[in-house]
Amino acid sequence: MARYSLFSFLVVHIFLLLGFSIADDPWVNYDFVVSYITASPLGVPQQVIAINGKFPGPTINVTTNNNVGVNVKNKLDEHLLIHWSGIQQRRSSWQDGVLGTNCPIPPKWNWTYQFQVKDQVGSFFYFPSLNFQRASGGFGSFIINNRAIISIPFDTPDGDITIAIGDWYTRNHSALRKTLDAGKDLGMPDGVLINGKGPYRYNDTLVPDGIDYETITVHPGQTYRIRVSNVGISTSLNFRIQNHNLLLAETEGSYTVQQNYTSLDIHVGQTYSFLVTMDQNASSDYYMVASARFVNETTWQRVIGVAILHYTNSKGKASGPLPDPPQDQFDKTFSMNQARSIRWNVSASGARPNPQGSFRYGSINVTEVYVLKNKPPVTINGRRRATLSGISFVNPSTPIRLADQYKVKGAYKLDFPTRPITGPPRMETSVINGTYRGFMEVILQNNETKVQTYHMSGYAFFVVGMDYGEWTENSRGTYNKWDGIARSTAQVYPGAWTAILISLDNVGVWNLRTENLDSWYLGQETYVRVFNPEPNNKTEFPMPSNALFCGALNKLQKPQDISFATSAKESKWGLLFSFMVMISALFSMFA
Repeated sequence: MARYSLFSFLVVHIFLLLGFSIADDPWVNYDFVVSYITASPLGVPQQVIAINGKFPGPTINVTTNNNVGVNVKNKLDEHLLIHWSGIQQRRSSWQDGVLGTNCPIPPKWNWTYQFQVKDQVGSFFYFPSLNFQRASGGFGSFIINNRAIISIPFDTPDGDITIAIGDWYTRNHSALRKTLDAGKDLGMPDGVLINGKGPYRYNDTLVPDGIDYETITVHPGQTYRIRVSNVGISTSLNFRIQNHNLLLAETEGSYTVQQNYTSLDIHVGQTYSFLVTMDQNASSDYYMVASARFVNETTWQRVIGVAILHYTNSKGKASGPLPDPPQDQFDKTFSMNQARSIRWNVSASGARPNPQGSFRYGSINVTEVYVLKNKPPVTINGRRRATLSGISFVNPSTPIRLADQYKVKGAYKLDFPTRPITGPPRMETSVINGTYRGFMEVILQNNETKVQTYHMSGYAFFVVGMDYGEWTENSRGTYNKWDGIARSTAQVYPGAWTAILISLDNVGVWNLRTENLDSWYLGQETYVRVFNPEPNNKTEFPMPSNALFCGALNKLQKPQDISFATSAKESKWGLLFSFMVMISALFSMFA
C-alpha cells in the first residue's frame, strides 16, 4: 500500500509538472532555416539572408504568456545568433541571442530557442545579431497578442498588417563589414526597402523599370492595425501614407495615448503600431512612403521606399508626386517635439488587467545613475572604433553569463564608469554592475552628428526626458514623471540627450547598445549585469540543457550529430515522451 501511495504521489507530481510546463501556457513552435538566397530588391542581384526561403522572414504571432520554441538551422557560412528585439526574456537572458549571453550557432548546426513571452503584449521584431548580418536580411516581425480576458484600448481592428522598413545597400553584409574594418564610412545607402522590396516606380528618372514593389490590399471602410518596424542599418525614416491619418496606438509593448499623425519619424530599431481607417475614395491607389530624415534630401532623393496601398475597389494606379515629408529643414525641434508627444496610456491595461499607470515610476527613488556619452569614431590601437563613455566594447570569447555560471576568471570587468572617462579611449570588455531591484537612471548623451537609437535587452524602460545641449543635474526638472512611454528603444538626437529610468527586476546579463549597426559593430555597446546573490529559480531559470559552449569552455561542447537535430515541436513532444517513459518505469518498480 505504501509503495502504491508513493507511486501515486510521483505520478501526480509528474503530471502537475507536465501540466504546468505544457498545458497552462501553450507552446507555439517555429522552425527557422536560415540560408542565403539571391534576390534583387533594388534591381541588382545580390546575396540576402532568408528564413525558410523567404525575405523578410515569417512573422512570429503569439499570445501573452505563450511558450515559444524556435528551432534555428544555420545554413550560412558563418556563425549565427537570432536576437528577439524587445522580448524581455524574463528570468532567462540565456535566450536573448547576443554574444554577451550566448555562444553562437556554428554553420550547419541547429539550436532551439525556448522562452516565454511573460507579461508582454505588442509589436516587435527579430534579427540576426552577429557580423553585420542584419544588413543582408534575416529579420521578421514578432507580434504578441493580448489574452482574451484582457481588453485592448480600441475596437478590434478588421485586419493586422506588418511592415518592415529600412535603408539598404546592394553590397552584402560581408562587403559592408570589410568597409568598416578598413576604417571607412559606409556612405549613402542605395535605397530603402519596404517588406524586402524596392520602390514603386513613382518617378521614371529616379526608379528604374522592373523593380518589384510591395502592395498592401485593403477593404474600403475598414480599420487596420499597421505595425511598422525600422529594421535598417543607420537611417532614421519618416513613414506616411498618402491622404491617411496614422492613429498611434502602441509602441514596443506599451499602449500610447491615441493621437493622429500625418507622418511619424521611426528611428533604427523602433516599432510602432497605428490604427488606419480606409476612409478615402478609391479613385486611385495611394502611396505608402518611408524616406530618409536629417539628410540632404537633394543628394538622398534616391534613398526612399515607396509601396502601394490598394483598395479592393480602386479605379486606378497611384500617380503624381509623393506626399511631402516634414518641412522642418530649419527647425531641429520638430522631430523631438513629435517624440515628446508620444505618451503612455496610463489607464489602459497592458498584459495584465491592472492599468499600465499603476506602476508609478515617477515616485521611485533612483539608486544609481550612469551618464553614457557617444562621440564620433576614433582610432584605438590603429583601428577605427566607436565608443560609449570612452570605452569601445570588445565581445568576450566566453559570454558573460556563461563565464559567471562556470566562474571563468578574467572574461570581463565589472567596472563600467558612471561618467565618461577623461583619459584616452580604450578597448575593453567593461560591464555595468546593476543592483538587483535597484532603480537606474541612464542619461544617453549624443555628441555625434547623426541620430543614435539605443536599445536595452530584458527591459522596457521609461523615456522621461530629452533635449538639446549637454545634460546637467538641473535637467531633471524637465522630466515627465507620470506618463513617459515605456519601451525598449529610444532615439537620441545629434547634440542632445535622452534620459531613461529602468527598474532592475530582471536577473541576467542584458545588452545596452546603439541600434545603428555601423556604430554597434565598431563597439558602441556594453552590458548590464543584474545579479541576485541568492540563486533560485524564482529570479532566474537554470542554464538551458542545450546551451552551447565556446571560448574558455570550448572543450565542454559536444559535437552535434546533424542527423539527429530535432525541431522545436519534436523537442516538446520528446519531453512528453520522456515523462511517459518515466511513468512506465515507475509503474514497473511499484507494480
